[in-house]
Amino acid sequence: MASPAVGLSSSTLTINVFDGTRQPFPKGKDILYTITDGRQVTRFRKDVFTPTIIATGLPFYNDAIGDNYAVIAFCSGYKQAGFVPVKLSPLTPATIDLMLIPNDPQFNFADGQWKAVQPKFPFLGGDVPDAQAQQRYEDLMEKKPLSLASLLNLCTAMSQIYLRAGTPLDYIKQVIWDATLAQDRFFAWCDAKLIDEVRYAAVHGLFAPEAAPWLFHPGASESWKEIRFGEANVQLTFHEEQKQKIGGVDCVVVEPDIDYYKDPGAHALLEVLPNKLTGGLTNPAEVYVLRWIAGRRAGLPEFEPPYVIV
Repeated sequence: MASPAVGLSSSTLTINVFDGTRQPFPKGKDILYTITDGRQVTRFRKDVFTPTIIATGLPFYNDAIGDNYAVIAFCSGYKQAGFVPVKLSPLTPATIDLMLIPNDPQFNFADGQWKAVQPKFPFLGGDVPDAQAQQRYEDLMEKKPLSLASLLNLCTAMSQIYLRAGTPLDYIKQVIWDATLAQDRFFAWCDAKLIDEVRYAAVHGLFAPEAAPWLFHPGASESWKEIRFGEANVQLTFHEEQKQKIGGVDCVVVEPDIDYYKDPGAHALLEVLPNKLTGGLTNPAEVYVLRWIAGRRAGLPEFEPPYVIV
């Protein structure tokens, strides 16, 4: 077992906590911070009334296990949040940003009104007159806010996936507005060229194929999952037997969704199976938090769907 490196015996970790509006968590609220090293030893556990702490003197083991820390933040009335692994080193102080949302999260779509969203995501309309498209969108906001939150999560996440030419959004022609537009996925007609773009991206390490995709996605021909993050990766599933031309473009059906877990086994055991047993679906509020934390950790542009959680 490796011992702490001589002269490099400790590391520093800054933890910042944000709320569902993507702003620093309010001061004065009691946050319980827990920091555990890779050997499962709790190195810091304390209630603090500020959204930022700097933990110093955290042991540096100079090995592949001990220096992979786990960080958790908890506040009464809010869902616990955490991240693992946070790799620590005495050479570079580490920072992790976490998000706490209420136990009963509510969606505020003030920034997601039709006139703001339609120019960014034109495929939400176009198949019907604009007034009808707006009414359809506003009905979704009022009657199925979880489904709208999921739709905006997915559109925002796909806008940050850069393919050989454009992003997946550039290939989507029309959302399919029916009962399949749910709180964990939607279906849309897309330019069939998106399949080749995703295959190319997979060769370069952005996606990985899902084996036997029809098991989790009935009727699917192939499916590809983004592999940039530990959690909240976009999955693009194609239904190539469904075809039509839109504006002269050969189109097939694409089914975007976001899973909590990157690992297929964890996804099946911890997400798919419980949902099957309880009849539940992936929660867009959880996806919002996981994708935001993962993006911040990876140093990517901030995940900012046009709504906030209060």
